[in-house]
Amino acid sequence: MGLLGMILAAVLVAILLAIVIVKYLPLKLRWIASILLLVLSVFLVYKIYYGIMQPIIFNKNKVTKYAKVIEKLKIIRDAEVKYLEVTGNYTKDKSGLIKFIDTAKLALTETKTIVEKENRGGGIIIDVERRKTDTIGYEAVAKYFEGRNYNDMFKVPGTDGKEFEIEVGTVEKVQGLVVPTFLVKTEKSGILKGMDKSLIKQELEAIATDQIKGEYVSVGSLEEVSTGGNWPPSYDKNDSDKKE
Repeated sequence: MGLLGMILAAVLVAILLAIVIVKYLPLKLRWIASILLLVLSVFLVYKIYYGIMQPIIFNKNKVTKYAKVIEKLKIIRDAEVKYLEVTGNYTKDKSGLIKFIDTAKLALTETKTIVEKENRGGGIIIDVERRKTDTIGYEAVAKYFEGRNYNDMFKVPGTDGKEFEIEVGTVEKVQGLVVPTFLVKTEKSGILKGMDKSLIKQELEAIATDQIKGEYVSVGSLEEVSTGGNWPPSYDKNDSDKKE
């Protein structure tokens, strides 16, 4: 029975009690009915308050839980991007990705524009600009993950040891150009386990722009070239504050 049904039932009981008190109950016993009505009134007030506050509390706790999960997804996303820069592909090897952060180095390059003389024949010499890229050094990938717990990044916060699912693939961006893709996700139901089941059901069907749509919290895509997450911009506010 829903909240509205319980309230209507309680109101009906209160009306019946009032009728009984007025028509049938002796005067000396009416104090008992008064106590019952008082208890019923307290129950109604509680159910109304709980019905109003429950979704508010649920949403507050939901955002807190999601924020922790999204923070982990951002670390995995950044690790995959660096892996792509070095190897040209994404990976679903979790332990291999952690080892990559610990040991790999990124090449530092410098691009210069140089002007060369080009003989076009017939005594015609023109200046031609060309871009030249040189490797000027290397830096550790781990530098980009300082202060971030990447060794623990695959564990979904708030769950009993559950880990993120990782898939990799490719899409043909234009004819003949195949581009690697990745997707990292976890089920909302696992994150919200133990909370109100009816509100969890509504959450899994979320479609509003200020919500995380669908049954998963995820980053990346297998259908298109993307490193974005499926969460709204409000979860990136702290990132923006850090950059300012």
